[in-house]
Amino acid sequence: MTNDPNIEKLRELKGEARLGGGQQRIDRQHARGKLTARERLDLLLDEGSFQELDMFVTHRCTDFGMEKTRPLGDSVVTGWGTIDGRLIYVFAQDFTVFGGSVSKVHGEKICKVMDLAMQNGAPLVGINDSGGARIQEGVDSLWAYGEIFTRNTLASGVIPQISVIMGPCAGGAVYSPAITDFVFMVQETSHMFITGPQVIRAVTGEEVTQEALGGAATHNVKSGVAHFMGADEPQTLGMVRRLLSFLPPNNMEDPPRSQPTDDPGRVDERLDTLVPDDPSQPYDMKEIIRRVVDDGDFMEVHQHYAPNLIVGLARMDGRPVGIVAQQPKMLAGVIDINAADKGARFIRFCDCFNVPLITFCDTPGYMPGVAQEHGGIIRHGAKMLYAYAEATVPKVAVITRKAYGGAYIVMSSKHLRGDINYAWPGAEIAVMGPEGAVNIIGRKEIKAADDPEAKQAELLEDYKDKFANPYTAASKGYIDDVIEPRETRPRVISALEMLQNKRDTNPPKKHGNIPL
Repeated sequence: MTNDPNIEKLRELKGEARLGGGQQRIDRQHARGKLTARERLDLLLDEGSFQELDMFVTHRCTDFGMEKTRPLGDSVVTGWGTIDGRLIYVFAQDFTVFGGSVSKVHGEKICKVMDLAMQNGAPLVGINDSGGARIQEGVDSLWAYGEIFTRNTLASGVIPQISVIMGPCAGGAVYSPAITDFVFMVQETSHMFITGPQVIRAVTGEEVTQEALGGAATHNVKSGVAHFMGADEPQTLGMVRRLLSFLPPNNMEDPPRSQPTDDPGRVDERLDTLVPDDPSQPYDMKEIIRRVVDDGDFMEVHQHYAPNLIVGLARMDGRPVGIVAQQPKMLAGVIDINAADKGARFIRFCDCFNVPLITFCDTPGYMPGVAQEHGGIIRHGAKMLYAYAEATVPKVAVITRKAYGGAYIVMSSKHLRGDINYAWPGAEIAVMGPEGAVNIIGRKEIKAADDPEAKQAELLEDYKDKFANPYTAASKGYIDDVIEPRETRPRVISALEMLQNKRDTNPPKKHGNIPL
């Protein structure tokens, strides 16, 4: 113990700040199944690494009796620490202080840590648990949101930004997470919406619960706003740590390579028989992915949204890679509006942060139908084309079965600056499937034949010989090699090693105009 009264006073004030809104409110937070802001940061960061900023900041509001209560640190905890020894900047809204509401100083604290993250080139993780704008502060609270949104936008593509929703996030507050790269939510205790159930009931007459309107399942399955969903807060924060292990600190650095534990030359004979002989039969593309990547370790992103397209992160010989693949088990792997949006966003993220892209293609095309056309499949589908064509990271593609029409082009084809394109022996690369093609190009012959069915079968066989294989595309150089499925892992790793010093640029411009 020290006898220095100044040190005693400092310790007393820091103890007061760490209590946030007081023990009673902390107990209420725990009763809701939620941790406090500092407890969350302790779980997220390496033990003992958190360095807090602005612990003594207080709000400046003197209206509505607010001057009588000025808790130290206000309603957000900010600072930096490490995850796996790597620098991370953080903020965590404190629901025990004024319900985590955003004041001017709350915004100033977040902006300060965001500026530090940008200046020092390190990821930012924000933990959201807030009742929204602090009404007593009026437009000053809106200033705070606007300043945060601007920094989110300027930081986009420069440092990884991750939002973790661990309570309410409503009104204008939802737009900061929406701009960031990844959004995590917790089942039952996380909620995001522009307007709550009461406002919706008053304005539209619709009856809806908080959970159905903006819960974790809603945003992971239906809206696609959230990318990950955890069963509880510790699991969710563990997922954040895992995600960051794949990512570089900023756009000027490469993703961190780990010591590989899986043989880069490993072949897998099971891959030779995973794709059924019948082209209409489904199979699980995730099994192919797990058998190709290091140790079967695949962190899927947007797992519950648009499941006909798979995206996620893995490692190949210790190097992080982004995976984009069709899922034949869902809608035959067709590309629809939601899948195109999902794929485009993930591709652009990987390109921002120097993460090579591996594409597994098995798709019959873009989704047909009136609802898709009226919903803008042309515009949405173009986003994915744009993203692949724009990307300058190493791009390696493997066609496992079907690659038809525009969907063949979009899946990292040579025509969109794909670097290395492989196909398995059973791959079909054509404008459309054999039946549809023959019915169009052979319509007159079939109609004039004595035996139309026999003629159709003959033309079908002829078309399959020409196009229901990878060799026509390979003969034109559109496919670099036809490979045995079992050798996919070593061939992809070899291609990535060859491409590790790839240099490609886009024409000078302020920015492109992706069809949003």
